[in-house]
Formats: sequence, C-alpha cells, structure tokens
Amino acid sequence: MATYRYLSPEILSGFDRYKYSSIDTSPISKYITHPFWDKLVQLYPRWLAPNVLTLAGFSLLVVSFIVLTIIDPHFNAASPDQPGVPYWVWLLCSFNVFWSHTLDGTDGKQARRTGSSSPLGELFDHGLDSWATLFFPINMYSIYGRGEFGVEVYRVYFVMIGIMFCFILSHWEKYNTGILFLPWGYDLSQIGMALLFLVAYFGGHEMWRFKLPFADLYCAEGLEIIMHLGTILLTVPPTLWNIYVASRDGTGKKRTLWEAMRPLVGTLVLFGLMIIWAKYSSVEIIQQQPRLFYFLTGTLFSNIACRLIISQMSDTRCELLNWMLYPLAALVAVVLLTQPGFIEVAILWIFTIFTTVAHIHFGVSVVKEMCEHFNISAFTIKKKD
Repeated sequence: MATYRYLSPEILSGFDRYKYSSIDTSPISKYITHPFWDKLVQLYPRWLAPNVLTLAGFSLLVVSFIVLTIIDPHFNAASPDQPGVPYWVWLLCSFNVFWSHTLDGTDGKQARRTGSSSPLGELFDHGLDSWATLFFPINMYSIYGRGEFGVEVYRVYFVMIGIMFCFILSHWEKYNTGILFLPWGYDLSQIGMALLFLVAYFGGHEMWRFKLPFADLYCAEGLEIIMHLGTILLTVPPTLWNIYVASRDGTGKKRTLWEAMRPLVGTLVLFGLMIIWAKYSSVEIIQQQPRLFYFLTGTLFSNIACRLIISQMSDTRCELLNWMLYPLAALVAVVLLTQPGFIEVAILWIFTIFTTVAHIHFGVSVVKEMCEHFNISAFTIKKKD
C-alpha cells in the first residue's frame, strides 16, 4: 500500500491546467469575516505555510470531538439526572470553532500573500472541510443531548446528513459549472456555533431547557428545524439555479443529464445504506454507539467527497461508486440477514477502524503524489530562486 498511487497521469495533467474560480456573495463574508481575516493574515509570518493553518484549524475540531466523546460518549450529559459537561469544555469548544473557522478562512489569503498557491492547497483545504462536516453538528449536539429536553440521536443523524449533503452539493455544482459558489450558510453557522458554545459556558445545559414561546417545541427541536430549513432554503435552490444558468448560457461543462448527476450517486447510496442499517439493526446500533456510527458515516462521506473534488479540479470523470461502498453493502446485508446481536457493535468498530485507516492512507498518499508532481512541500514554503 505504501507504493500505491491514487492519481493517474490524466488527473495530474488536469491539475496542471487547473485555475481556482469562486464566487462569495454572503453579506457576512463581505462585511464581517473577510475584513477581519485581511487584517489578521498580515500578522502571520511569511514562512508559515498555508496548509499548516488548514491542518491546525481541522485539529481544533478533532480536539473538541475527543474531549466531548470522553466526557459525554452517548449524549446523556444534558439530562437533568446527569452531572453534565464541565463549563470549561464549552469555552474550549467556542474557542476551537472560532479559530478553526478563522484559520480555514485565512489559509488561502496566506497562500496568495506568500505566492505559494497551488492545487494542493485547495484540495487539502476542501478535503479536510469534507471531514469537518461530521464534527460541527456532533460537537454541538452535546449541548442539548438526547434526553427529555433534547433530540433523539436518529433525528440528529438526519441533521448531519443534511449538512454533508450541502457540502457535496457545492462541489457537485462546481463539477458542472466550473465555479465554486460559496454557500451563505457556512459563515453564519460557524459564528452561530461559536456563540452557542459561549452561551453554554455561562449557563450550562440548563439554559436550553425551555420551550419556544411561539411553538410547543423545546429549544433543541427548534434548532433542529432551523438547520433543516437552512439546508433546504440556503443551499438547494441557489445550487440548482446556478447549474441551470450555466447550462442555459453555455458556460458550464455541457455534460449530459446522467453525467451531470453522476457525482451524487455514491453519496446517496452511502446515506441509504447507513439509514437502513440504523433503522433495522437488531441491537439499535445507532442508539448504542451514536458517536461511532456518526464517525463512520462522516469518514466514508469524506472519502467520496475528496474523490469528487479531485475529479472536479482535474476536469476528469467522477467515479460512480466509491470502492468502500461495496464492503459496506455486504456488511449491512450480513447484519440484517443474520441479526448477530451484540457482535454487531464489534463489526461496527472493526469497519470504522478499517475505513479510517484507508481514508488517512488515501489522503496522505494523494498529498505526497501532488507534492512530487508540483515539486513543493506540503507544510513548508520553498524558497524561490
């Protein structure tokens, strides 16, 4: 596996021709985040590589996930009869979300400032962003939990799927238009999460145990609805409209309907298989191991999304089904047909470890191959002659 190469000569040649193109019309980006980032990036030393910023921002989210997993592994801490999550954890999460968002927003500016922009930087950034879609909703879920005043883990799973679907839609849009239209909801959600964690630091779980004045819903249920509406209203309509305009004006990739829809197949199959597993598990696997089940879904999704990003950037044909979907389908079939009982949890652990190792190997190998191709270093800036 150490010598296996994921990028074909055709893909590497496509990267040579690639030019980044994006449009960001969000008022929050224009008037709040970008002005702040423009000032902040001037404080960075010029020797600091942009990918270091990207990796550091992603690592902050992982730290929050690990801390919350240790303290609240099954999302029960928010229940009134539980000791709850220590207040300092919410301050840590608020800090990590804020700086993760900030580092993710300034890595590209640092690349342009130091003249180190490359396709590797964009792939590295968006590849880690695809994995981060897992950590955002799961870390926030610990504030409300699954008790009387929270939301059940199965319903939160659909919130997470909605966030992932928003991400894949943005890159599906770029696959067909050649332009990345940055969604309005991203900056809004990051600022909102940082504030939610900060409020939880001052008031703890108890602050959220109330019903909304205009509906017979607890606060957690109201937030669940808002997140679904954000997916439906802020992402899907603009995406479909931009693809339609590109097709109408002849500025897109001019693919057939099947070829245009091809990148979404793998993601939909993944979500379908995981939902079937969660719903028909003999031991209610998502109830027993919610974090592990979420993590498996997020890791598989990230691998699918990364391969789409590679195809989109290199202007090559996207694969129809990710290879890891085949063992997943076989595993789900075996679990549902044999009803293995408690062994099902062990199966989930083994497959999650397998997919995580495979995904990390894929990511590290792709970074090494692109560094070799472009004669650059991933985490240092080479001095120019």
